[in-house]
Amino acid sequence: MLDPASFNFPLIVETVAGAWVENVVRGDPALEPAYVAAARRLVERGAVVISSTCGFSIRHQQAVAASVNVPVAMSSLLLLPTLLRHVPPAAKIGVLTFDSTHCREDLLGIDDPAERARIVVGGIEGGKFWHDELKRPPPPIDVASIETDVGARIRSLRDAHPEIATILFECAAFPMVAPAIRRQTKLPVYDITDLCRLMIASVARLD
Repeated sequence: MLDPASFNFPLIVETVAGAWVENVVRGDPALEPAYVAAARRLVERGAVVISSTCGFSIRHQQAVAASVNVPVAMSSLLLLPTLLRHVPPAAKIGVLTFDSTHCREDLLGIDDPAERARIVVGGIEGGKFWHDELKRPPPPIDVASIETDVGARIRSLRDAHPEIATILFECAAFPMVAPAIRRQTKLPVYDITDLCRLMIASVARLD
C-alpha cells in the first residue's frame, strides 16, 4: 500500500494518532475521531481518494466516508458482495486475514445466511509476521514469512473447502505476495490495491 510503484498516483500518508496493529485489529472505538481527523488532513493536503493500511479499519468506513467529500475505501472487505457475484452460486470466497479471531461477522457486511455460508475466513495468527506486527515498533516486513504463512493457510482452507473459487486478502501487507499466491493456486486473488486502483481510475477520468 505504501509503495509508490503500486499506483499511478502519488501517495499522501497520514498516521492515525494512537493506532497500533493491536488496537486496530481488536477494534477500539475510541480511535474513530483520530481516523476522521487523519482523513480530513489528507483531503486538506490534496488527497482525491482515501484508503487504509489495515483492513480492520472497515469499522470506521461509515464515519470516514461521511467526514470527507472524496471516495473512501478503508478495507478490501468492501469487495465481498461483488465477488460473491463473480463466481457460480455454489462457489465460495476464501478470505485471508491477519487475525481470524477478530474478523467478526459485522466486518464482512453480508446479512444473507446463504451468502455468508459461501465465505470462508482463515487467518495467519500465530505466525512470524503476526508476531512481528504486534511489536512496537514492528521490525522490517519479512515478505518470505508472509508468503509462507499465507500459502499454508490457503492450502488448509482449500483442503477443507474445495469450492473456493476466489481469494480476497484482508491484510494490506498481503498484496506483496499476491503474484506468488496466484501462481500457486491458479485462482483470482483480490486485495486492497485493486480497490484503490478502481477508485483512482474513477477520479482520473474526471481530469
